[in-house]
Amino acid sequence: MTFLTRLALPAAAAMAMATASFAQSLDAAANGDPQVSSPFAFAESGRMADQAEAARKEAEESGARVIGGELAQQGAWPWQVGLLIAGRPVGTESHFCGGSLILDQWVLTAAHCVYMQDDQGYFDLQPQQIQVVAGTNKLAPGQGDVIPVAGIYRNQNYNPDGFDSDIALIKLQRAPNVPYQTIKVPDAQFGEQIDVTGVPTIVTGWGLINGGQHPEDMYQAEIQILGRDQCNGAIMEARAQAAAEPFIQALQILDVKGNDAEAAWSALITKAKAPLTENMLCSGTYEGGKTSCQGDSGGPLVVPMTDGSYIQAGVVSWGFADSETMTCVETALFSAYTKVSNFVPWMEQVIAQN
Repeated sequence: MTFLTRLALPAAAAMAMATASFAQSLDAAANGDPQVSSPFAFAESGRMADQAEAARKEAEESGARVIGGELAQQGAWPWQVGLLIAGRPVGTESHFCGGSLILDQWVLTAAHCVYMQDDQGYFDLQPQQIQVVAGTNKLAPGQGDVIPVAGIYRNQNYNPDGFDSDIALIKLQRAPNVPYQTIKVPDAQFGEQIDVTGVPTIVTGWGLINGGQHPEDMYQAEIQILGRDQCNGAIMEARAQAAAEPFIQALQILDVKGNDAEAAWSALITKAKAPLTENMLCSGTYEGGKTSCQGDSGGPLVVPMTDGSYIQAGVVSWGFADSETMTCVETALFSAYTKVSNFVPWMEQVIAQN
């Protein structure tokens, strides 16, 4: 395998400055309105269609562009599938997540795509609520093969508060009746070999359009693995900067000064949880502007091999969302992806038992 030349790591402070403008907005989007935090609910509510129409009108005036990506050629990425709301025709209004065929009747996706939130709490989607479209790069009526779902299996350790173990399997009632391919997943050893800064990756899906548009056509973006510690450091530094001013105000109100103030700050920072766990990959670019976006969730992050094949390193999990526009931050340096190799034993067990 040939990797891209590893780039020199920029200073954490520089990344933090670039990250600071959107570090908090992920939390706002993830923990706020259930109809925004759940892709299925957002699509089902009709708000996604309203957002897409507003973005389309804005794009006509300003000229939309892909977020660092390009149009995928027809037939490219033949393992890519789309998750749709059952009973609706193939289209952008019924599509809510992506996925990948890892076996003829098994789709790999994100747990947050099938674990839904409402005012009463969280619950799992049922197979009859969704369907899968395979064998097409275009989300339009009559395109691809729409397949009913036989079962949905969310990883039992998935934590929606932070998206750890954000992975799920979907069993199809049958194999697709259109041309398709399955994508290989790496074992633990190879998973570590590709979890290295500078390794080239490609993310695909129907959510990479600037301005919040939900495109009919599939897009692809070439990015690369970034160091998990570096990505965590950038986010944590940005969060610390955002927290500093209200913390100082609290100290002033409570009349805490000197060494006591420093100790309180140190204790607070020590308790802060790193956003990217060992079950996640960080992938993006140092210049920003290449990222997965809403609608890409659950889709594959693949690594090109020297023989022309690909292996799936990650599942699109979370990124930086703008709490006002309810879409991704287009200048984001990176997004987080579930590290597939950590879950191969779980996948093998689920498939064997079902």
